[in-house]
Amino acid sequence: IMALAHIMSPSMDRVLRKLLPPKLYKWDYHLNFRACPTSEGEIEDIIDYRFNYSHVICWVCCALLGVWYLWKKHWVANNLFGIAFAINGVELLHINTVATGCILLGGLFVYDVFWVFGTDVMVTVAKSFEAPIKLVFPQDFLENGLAGSKFAMLGLGDIVIPGIFIALLLRFDSTLQRKTHVYFTSSFIAYILGLGTTIFIMMYFEHAQPALLYLVPACIGYSLLWPLSLAT
Repeated sequence: IMALAHIMSPSMDRVLRKLLPPKLYKWDYHLNFRACPTSEGEIEDIIDYRFNYSHVICWVCCALLGVWYLWKKHWVANNLFGIAFAINGVELLHINTVATGCILLGGLFVYDVFWVFGTDVMVTVAKSFEAPIKLVFPQDFLENGLAGSKFAMLGLGDIVIPGIFIALLLRFDSTLQRKTHVYFTSSFIAYILGLGTTIFIMMYFEHAQPALLYLVPACIGYSLLWPLSLAT
């Protein structure tokens, strides 16, 4: 709930800024809990959080969405929470160098391939564990709409892991101070192409696929080859 509210609050803040009177909009609240003073007299903040009306509205809306998810286990609610977890994960997790990113993606590439093709543990856990740790999409959406029941799934790791690598390239592009973000654009396009390839092969063979098998070569290879081709 808090993860989704964190994602929603900037948009809600802009809406309330236009709707509420300035005096009412500027009302901020401060929640502060402190630990007992130490022997040196230092006081540590346990919770130090500032919020306003936009945060409160987002919390209420997300809490209602959470109740709907617990009650119905609907795939739309699952995906909203899953996307929120993924965005927060990309925001919180950072890597410092491209080499570190390549090593991380390479290691998880082997890990993903082994646990999907070598054993059915990962697929079994993903299908049986009822929590927003994956995005699910009804394959029978055209026939049954939102009531679809035949689902394809994408693990959040297949979003977050390439996402932190793509975010690194975006930060690198920003340091170059160019008009276009070449590395970010190439890696993002590569991710979309790799994800599309994963979905196509999964539907063609009707078998679970390790998404990183296609995403890792796409993100690393395309993001390096495209800028090199532009430089020549």
